[in-house]
Amino acid sequence: MTAPFRRRVLYLPGFDPIPPRRYRELYRREGAEQARLSGYELALQPAPPDPARGFAWDVRTRIAAQPAEARIEVLVWSDIVQAQMQRGIAGTYLQLARTVWTYAATGTLWRLARLRRGPLIAALYPVAVLLCQLLLAALAAAAVGYGAAGLGLWLALPLALAAGWSVLALGRRLDHRLFAYYLLHDYAFTAAHGGAYPPALEARLAEFRATLQAALAEEPDEVLVVGHSSGAYLAVSLVADLIRAGRRKGGPDLSLMTIGQVVPMASFLPKARRLRADLALVARVPDLFWLDVSAPGDACCFALCDPVAVSGVGGPDQRWPLVISAAYRQSLSPEKQRQMRHRWFRRHFQYLCAFDRPGDYDYFAVTAGPKTLAQRFAGRKQSPGRITRPALARP
Repeated sequence: MTAPFRRRVLYLPGFDPIPPRRYRELYRREGAEQARLSGYELALQPAPPDPARGFAWDVRTRIAAQPAEARIEVLVWSDIVQAQMQRGIAGTYLQLARTVWTYAATGTLWRLARLRRGPLIAALYPVAVLLCQLLLAALAAAAVGYGAAGLGLWLALPLALAAGWSVLALGRRLDHRLFAYYLLHDYAFTAAHGGAYPPALEARLAEFRATLQAALAEEPDEVLVVGHSSGAYLAVSLVADLIRAGRRKGGPDLSLMTIGQVVPMASFLPKARRLRADLALVARVPDLFWLDVSAPGDACCFALCDPVAVSGVGGPDQRWPLVISAAYRQSLSPEKQRQMRHRWFRRHFQYLCAFDRPGDYDYFAVTAGPKTLAQRFAGRKQSPGRITRPALARP
């Protein structure tokens, strides 16, 4: 009997306060659907508890009669995200002012505008929504204050303030539908240190590096690091830290896959020197395979933008990443595309979901199938729509 292909997957989510169990259930549901659509076998079960590891699950597949086993572990930083989001209404508006100032005053906003219109609109969306809520609150306060003017200033003023605050509080309660506060906290977290990683995140990356080193020491056939959205640039930094620490030669294949990346949101900021150095380093490593997957149909990512080149740290010796499109128009049926119309977050998470007209990008075959990332995409050329024009003057 053929020995199964063995893989360890370390998954870095984006700026997400939701506990990692969500990702296991998403993998379970969508993996079963992709297996049904593509005609292969996939079974998932929770991994045995291990204090030395984070949240993980095991996957077994059989694709084209070849068995494979994978342990997929979420590298958790949702607690850091939750701490960032513990801001009241007033604190959030203060964040709004600081974040807009950071992106505008440093020229980062204008450089981002040169790349893709979609993510720029997504970035301005929470600003517009929160300012509209502030305007409505001011109008409500003015109307109530005017109506209560005959009661005297000391009664009219509290009533006006209460009316305005009620409008702002209602907007905060509705954010599970509007996502304005959530997105603002995301951008504020990136901008707070001018693109540098805060100490808590640096400490967590050090823990992740130890996890990656332990995964390599287990000698699977492949260790695959996956970063989604904001987690994409953290995944690059994680691999860069491993390289600097001295990766042991002759071990398992090391692969990196970034999906739906928003790297320029961080790398264009003036103090993101660490990230730009990480991008430059990882882009030149010969014994690595780095695949970057995005889709023009995802307005929340910098689709087909080579994160190394556009950040101004490319050059003639750049090897990675291989930039390809998930091609939503070809890999999703018209019915599926209609279901996702105007659902920005659903489209941004499609990389982790089943495709009903799958091409060579299949998240479940990549993470749990019997081929390494390099084998699966051997001979694949860069997407013809790849954007490489540097939008940053210098690293």
